[in-house]
Amino acid sequence: MEKDFYGTLKAVKEAGYDYVEFAGYFGKSAQEVKAILDELGLVCCSVHQGPDLFLEKGQEAVDYLKVIGAKYCAIPWYGVENYLDGNFDATIEKFRKVGELLAANGIQLTYHNHDFEFRYLDGEFILDRIYAALPGLIQGEVDTCWVRYAGVDPVAFLDKYSGQMKTLHLKDFVCNKLAAGPVYALIDDSGKAGEGSKADNGFDFRPLGMGMQDFPAILEAADRGDIEYVIVEQDESRDMPALEAARKSREYLRSLGQ
Repeated sequence: MEKDFYGTLKAVKEAGYDYVEFAGYFGKSAQEVKAILDELGLVCCSVHQGPDLFLEKGQEAVDYLKVIGAKYCAIPWYGVENYLDGNFDATIEKFRKVGELLAANGIQLTYHNHDFEFRYLDGEFILDRIYAALPGLIQGEVDTCWVRYAGVDPVAFLDKYSGQMKTLHLKDFVCNKLAAGPVYALIDDSGKAGEGSKADNGFDFRPLGMGMQDFPAILEAADRGDIEYVIVEQDESRDMPALEAARKSREYLRSLGQ
């Protein structure tokens, strides 16, 4: 996207995707992004955007999303330290302010989890507590990879919140042991940047259908729960170019009748 914004989106469309979720705009104005989407026949269903931007820029940040047509806005990650050591209530208040601002503009705030939200806080998963603290104002954007890696059944978790969320991340992976600690570069167990333990655990991301996930069962749960958008996400592609991995994921979904 950074090297070829238009060409990447064109390749995504040609691979058979009709909707996209942005995680950055690489210097493009909202009007430029919308014009490209319209030209290619793509729709922005959602974006990943940290809450602090909305707290800093308010309506200006929301207006960007309105121009590009986003219906949902996901908090992409918020380090575990923001929930521990008495910080939970202050974090929820931040989310509340952002959720109310977005809702006033017709956009739903969602939350994209990693595995650390399945740590217990006062006897409950952190993720369950986030949902419970802001009913309706924040929806899940469940990442099926991190749910499974945390040692939780994605199907059971989706059924638990059936009808309460509209977006879902489909992500495949392999590893030697579930719930074995941080395996991603974005954040470690304390919420700090770090590489985690990928090599030790044999962890790697895969195109859909090439890892350990049961996507037929996950998609059935998505249908039961009235999920509106299933979003293919692959954090890294080390064995093939990223666009090739995206094409393989789309081909796999076609093989399932999707």
